[in-house]
Amino acid sequence: MSTDVIEHADGLPLPQRQWAILTIALGITMSVVDGAIANVALPTIAADLNASPAFSIWIVNGYQLAITISLLPLASMGEIVGYRRVYLAGLLLFTLASAFCALSHTLLELTLARIVQGFGAAGIMSVNTALVRFTYPHALLGRGIGRNALVVAVSAAIGPTLASAILSVANWPFLFAINIPLGIAALALGWNCLPHTRLASHPFDWQSAGLSAVTFGVGIFAIDSVGHGEPLLICLIEFGVAMAAGALLIYRETHVAVPLLPIDLLRIPIFGLSIATSIASFCAQMLAFVAIPFYLQHRFGYSAVEMGLLITPWPIAVAFAAPLAGRLVEHYPAGLLGGIGLLLFAGGLASLALLPASPAHADVIWRMALAGLGFGLFQTPNNRTMIAAAPRERSGGASGMLGTARLLGQTTGAALVALLLGRYAIEGTRIALLAAVGFALCGALLSMLRLSPAGARGAEHVRIHDGQRMKGE
Repeated sequence: MSTDVIEHADGLPLPQRQWAILTIALGITMSVVDGAIANVALPTIAADLNASPAFSIWIVNGYQLAITISLLPLASMGEIVGYRRVYLAGLLLFTLASAFCALSHTLLELTLARIVQGFGAAGIMSVNTALVRFTYPHALLGRGIGRNALVVAVSAAIGPTLASAILSVANWPFLFAINIPLGIAALALGWNCLPHTRLASHPFDWQSAGLSAVTFGVGIFAIDSVGHGEPLLICLIEFGVAMAAGALLIYRETHVAVPLLPIDLLRIPIFGLSIATSIASFCAQMLAFVAIPFYLQHRFGYSAVEMGLLITPWPIAVAFAAPLAGRLVEHYPAGLLGGIGLLLFAGGLASLALLPASPAHADVIWRMALAGLGFGLFQTPNNRTMIAAAPRERSGGASGMLGTARLLGQTTGAALVALLLGRYAIEGTRIALLAAVGFALCGALLSMLRLSPAGARGAEHVRIHDGQRMKGE
């Protein structure tokens, strides 16, 4: 039997597991951080390349678009050729593209390199959580997903700070050059340590991959167009194209045995509710992330250094809560933990929106910490539920949907902030925070619905299925 189809029944043995965890953490850190650093560096890059702001935005949009259109197809590809192959190929492409980004001399060169880098990042993100499932023993899956969620959350939070630190001592190409040694190290580790998984026998569905790319790519363009005040007709055309492609995709996916868009998993009530909860919560998170710097600077006059220090309690609280939630979810229902977490998250955001006219630093700090604590408490149980609700052979589809839900929520949140800031100026930042409270409360309600008999349907069946499968192996 080929080593590519050897699957450990219950996670990897030590110390291989520890090296695999490090590889997964390195890959997801690079891909998430690179999604954030370009935003901070955009004015500097545009000035250096003599590019207009309108065209330079493609340095960011090209990366995001590449991830959007390829996330689900690559997750499906991982089930067929192996998650480790997709992950390693994504790492290799991301590392090479980072080198080309660092060597770019024109806006066109950098944009094309960023698009390629986005496809590499999609290879990493699409199977990241699936690899976590096969790396950790079943009994420790909650803790493993908690650590993974911690890495993602902290990477997203430190991205802007890291970019500012690098730009203070070096020019912008070093933002991308730093990925080269990290990528080489991750490739060397991953080649020897990432888990092998059983390969699916069905062929890759190219037609569904194309429809998926059009549906999500054009759909996110449409959301972004609304946020940036594009003409109504253009927005309607984009939404129409996305909806037509989506309708064709859904029709096709209901007539195939193993759908690329995991409609089969969405029919599991607890999985579908977890996806909806994720979209609502990440929309709230991005509304807050984008609005808070403007809110603190324009409303209260804080400097950039002060803002960085005042926002820091958020990722610190996430770092505390995510591993804790990974342990708690082994003993308490994810719907309950997620609901409590999102209620705390909503409370933190509401208290930020209602800051007094002249707040002390401590007034801001405890509110930031409360928001981070709530989000960290929600994220791990929710991610674990999504992955555990899927049969092991459909881990790629579940991992792809997890990433797609996060991206869809974040894109919608960013577009809403742009719309509110464009229409209401400074007051739009407070409105954005209140809108984030609404989405967080919606997510809390969706999470709590998983406690009902109907919402929890499928969870017990999957636990039994996994247990029988592991015994059989």
